[in-house]
Parts: sequence; structure tokens; C-alpha cells
Amino acid sequence: MNGELVEKIMRLKEKRNAVILVHNYQLPEVQDIADFLGDSLGLSIQAGKTDADVIVFCGVYFMAETAKIISPEKTVLIPDENAGCPMADMITARGLKKFKENYPGRNVLCYVNTPAEVKAECDLCCTSANAVEVVTKAFRDEEEIIFVPDKYLGDYVYRMTAKKMIFWDGYCPVHVKIMAEDIKEQKKFHPQAEVVVHPECTPEVIALADAVYSTQGMVRYIKESNSREFIIGTEVGIIYRLKRENPDKEFYPASEHAVCEDMKKINLGKILRALEEMKYEVQLPLEIIEKSRGSIQKMLEL
Repeated sequence: MNGELVEKIMRLKEKRNAVILVHNYQLPEVQDIADFLGDSLGLSIQAGKTDADVIVFCGVYFMAETAKIISPEKTVLIPDENAGCPMADMITARGLKKFKENYPGRNVLCYVNTPAEVKAECDLCCTSANAVEVVTKAFRDEEEIIFVPDKYLGDYVYRMTAKKMIFWDGYCPVHVKIMAEDIKEQKKFHPQAEVVVHPECTPEVIALADAVYSTQGMVRYIKESNSREFIIGTEVGIIYRLKRENPDKEFYPASEHAVCEDMKKINLGKILRALEEMKYEVQLPLEIIEKSRGSIQKMLEL
């Protein structure tokens, strides 16, 4: 790690009264300077709790938007404004409005991996960490709900809850690169390894898993597990954290192709520039903040 860069970042962070929130898929050098490292749910909670004036969000754009929705009075910066999410780009507010017209009376549950304007059109928000719990608690009296945009996460939640769902045709391009054949191949080389995968994976991959968790759920599960070897079915960036926190255990990516290029766009140089120039600031219309905040706040209250 570049010690001089880190030192400058730390000085500016103190000067700006800033906090650095980092997703588990980020580059190792970014993970190492995190004030809070976690998944979408954990980082959303931290965004609401922090006393900092400035949030530097090292993730992708929808995550920084979520931090702004939760803490509209704070300055939220994303060090690379082009760090997007292909899944989030698969749905628009206009498209969702038209979709809802085909299913009158259905409540809409949206995955957090959506633009702010889409969240504003939804009844409730969820993350991969709490989707099953949200459906179980919030929609137990609903016969059928609309779930957007990830059809594979939706399918997993359906299998866990038996709640009827109407799916948007979205998915994570990174997680669909992980194939059932990849898991089987890794098991040949590492027969004793536990298979731990993300619920954004396809049903064929999930069927081969020993455990299914969000990234933060993986961190907790693996720390507590007595197993010594793990095949990890999610974006490869998390393996750095897993190795660092469990030096006596071995980790094998289910697929070396499961790389999110958008999650790798932020580096130390961009974080320093963000704090020096106070960019790129996430700004949202007040109407969108107010409408979308309800769906997120209800989720956090659950």
C-alpha cells in the first residue's frame, strides 16, 4: 500500500470530518483504509448512524445514492462517478410504472440494487442479507408481490418463503458467470471444501451450495465454521477480506471470471482526489429522496 497516499487521505478525512464506507468487493488497498467494511445492508445502517459530515462511499453508484437517501443532510461522495451497476441499469422508474399497471393491487419489493427513482416507486426495499426476512415479516398477508429487479435473488426468496412473486427480468452479470460446472470442477480439486454462494447466483449453482449468504453473511458464517476450506461463489474481491480475517483457512473462487469491473474503479488516488476536491457529490431531487426514503426506512425498521 502507498503509505504517503494513505497518510494524505487520513489527514484530509479528519479535516473534512469524513467517514469511508467500503463494500466487500472493493480493491484490497481500498478495503484496508475502510472505517466500515461490509455489504449493502451493513453500509446502509452505518450511513444512518455516522456523525460524520461527509460520507465517502467506495462501492457503486446506487449504494452512494442509498446513503444520500438515508442521510440527506450529509455530503455523500463517490470517488468514481462511473462506478455503476449493470443490474441497476436494467430497470427504470418509467419501466416499473408500466410493469405495475399489468398487476394492479400488487405491492412492490425492490432489491437495493436499483436507482433511487426506482426505489421511489416501490413499497419496500430489501438487500440480499434480509430479503427472506423482509418477505416473511412484511408481506405475510399478501398473496402475491412484485419483486424487482433480480429474478435469481427473487427465485431464491420464493424457495425460502413460498411467497408467490412476479419477477422483473433482471440479473447480476457477474454472478451468472458462476456456473454449476465451475462448482463441480472445484469440488473435484477440493472435495472437503464447503461451497458458500451468494443468492444472486442461478438456481443451478445454489442447488450445489452448502450455504447461501450475502457477503457479510459469508464473513460471519466462515468465521464461525469449523471447516478449513471454502469454495466462494460470489465476486472475487471478498476473498481478500476472508483470507485476512481467517489466515488459517483456504479459499477458492468458484470462478475467476466473477469480477465486477465497476467495483474495481475506485482506488486510493481517486479517494484522495474526492476528499481534496469534494467530488463526485451525489445529489438527488428532494422529491425522490422523500419518496424512496420510506421504502428504505421501513426495511431498516424491520
